[in-house]
Amino acid sequence: MFSHVMLGANDVEASKRFYDAVLGTLGIPPGTMDDKGRAFYLAPTGNFAITKPLNGEPASCANGGTIGFAAASPEQVNAWHEAGIANGGTSCEDPPGPREAGFGSMYLAYLRDPAGNKLCALHRPG
Repeated sequence: MFSHVMLGANDVEASKRFYDAVLGTLGIPPGTMDDKGRAFYLAPTGNFAITKPLNGEPASCANGGTIGFAAASPEQVNAWHEAGIANGGTSCEDPPGPREAGFGSMYLAYLRDPAGNKLCALHRPG
């Protein structure tokens, strides 16, 4: 459904350190910088990028918005969360763990990145 997701960041260097760490736990290589100062993370299922807003205005996070990253196991979700905390992110919502919903079981964790964007790592058991 999606080709890519791009988030604004006021400090791309700090955000790149954060995303290199958390996405690395999901097997995604470190971001590649382009000539406009944007970092791109390329994966077989889509691309993710961070950039200073091109209009020159400050970056801001979406209230109510969440970007979810697929994880292969509960252990990978936990590693993602720990890497995020260790690299400038902040925990939000409930602690990492199992959740039940009308559409099945899942194991997830939430973080805010250095720019305040809300993220989730989610594993759906087979």
